[in-house]
Amino acid sequence: MTDPFFRSGVAGLDRVTFDAGLRAHMQRVFAYMGGGLAITGALAWVVAHTVLAQIIFGSPLRWIVMLAPLAFVMIMNFRMQTISLGGLKTMFWLFCATMGLSMGAIFLVFTDASIARAFFVTAATFGSMALWGYTTKQDLTGMGSFLMMGVFGLMIALVVNIFLASSMLQWMASIAGVAIFTGLTAWDTQRIKQTYAESYGQEANDKMAVFGALTLYLNFINAFQFMLELMGGRRN
Repeated sequence: MTDPFFRSGVAGLDRVTFDAGLRAHMQRVFAYMGGGLAITGALAWVVAHTVLAQIIFGSPLRWIVMLAPLAFVMIMNFRMQTISLGGLKTMFWLFCATMGLSMGAIFLVFTDASIARAFFVTAATFGSMALWGYTTKQDLTGMGSFLMMGVFGLMIALVVNIFLASSMLQWMASIAGVAIFTGLTAWDTQRIKQTYAESYGQEANDKMAVFGALTLYLNFINAFQFMLELMGGRRN
């Protein structure tokens, strides 16, 4: 299947070569993302079921574990142009690992069965939206702009609810969060396609694959956490 966003002459590629390269590029994106999720999930389970849970969440170390992923994301974005491909990959895997350490907390709050259920529902929804974003000929730019505004509104609602502690507001925010990050999955998938031809050289494409994986990873994790708030069974 040829790509509807291909523009002849871009980067000196013919259409067949472009489509083949794009498919390989998207495979790398989802391979990185899948590997990152596997690392996060494995470490989260290990933390929750070993003495690491007490070491991390029973001490000020929990703040380091919670803030470290944000630091990695900021460094990767600010140093995008200067960091080497190897350095970028290393930071991505470290980011996924620290996310796993911090997400060990969900196993202490929710039952294993409800976590698995929320994960598979999120995975099915994510896969469907990613496939749509990859195959649709519709330009999703407008939808993306709307959803990004929704992210900011969602952040404000969550901050406000820290003080209100409203279960209704939390429920509404969780529904909105699932919808927003599911929609962003389709938009980001299409955006990765559209920006592919703007990258020149194999290293640049590989860097784009890592950043694309990071974006989709964040969409999945956020959608999963909001889904867990909606359908997760809490431990007694």
